Amino acid sequence: MTDDVLDQGPLRSGSPLRTPRAAAFAGIIFSVLMITALVLLRISVPPRLSTTGAWLTEPGKRAAVAVALNLVPFAGIAFLWFIGVIRDRVGEREDRFFATVFLGSGLLFVAMLFVAAAVAGGLIAGASLGLPDSSTLALARNITSGLLNVYSMRMAAVFTLSTVTIARRTQIVSRWLTIAGLAAAVVLLIGVGISPWVELVFPAWILALSVDILTASADPRETPQSS
Repeated sequence: MTDDVLDQGPLRSGSPLRTPRAAAFAGIIFSVLMITALVLLRISVPPRLSTTGAWLTEPGKRAAVAVALNLVPFAGIAFLWFIGVIRDRVGEREDRFFATVFLGSGLLFVAMLFVAAAVAGGLIAGASLGLPDSSTLALARNITSGLLNVYSMRMAAVFTLSTVTIARRTQIVSRWLTIAGLAAAVVLLIGVGISPWVELVFPAWILALSVDILTASADPRETPQSS
């Protein structure tokens, strides 16, 4: 009873910070928001860069793209919390080399995701003043497509590989998730150019990983005993 009261009060000087329990849901929130945003983008925006920008004049498609772009910042915030959950799960067993690759690739993924969303958002905002010319449309589409399909997904693959390596060495997740993570990383590295729907592999794997972590955290055997 005393421990519960102390946990709810302010931290004492020198006491360690504890990961909020709500942070365990960060990966699930990221996955749901990211999958929703990607699906909305894929069904609203023509897949070919050579396609004219007539879709920008359709209110339904523009609204769907706007909703998808507004979900991206919240997905990025949730992903940063998810990174914190993984690092907290590893604890003192964290290896500096893999931790650096893990953290760096995760931050680069979020940064490029935000830049791609900002460029696409600028295109949507400019379309409200009139349909952009073909060169402007092609430039914006190429930048957005390159950042999202090429660079951010490669960083997602590196993030997945580093997470799998850390998980395998520390045994913080189920074995089948490490195997699935290796497969997901390979698909993200070489399969993104084949189909844009391959991008859904990353949030789907994060979703499975988050559920596994959340389940393990709820296991009474994982709960530290109070003295």
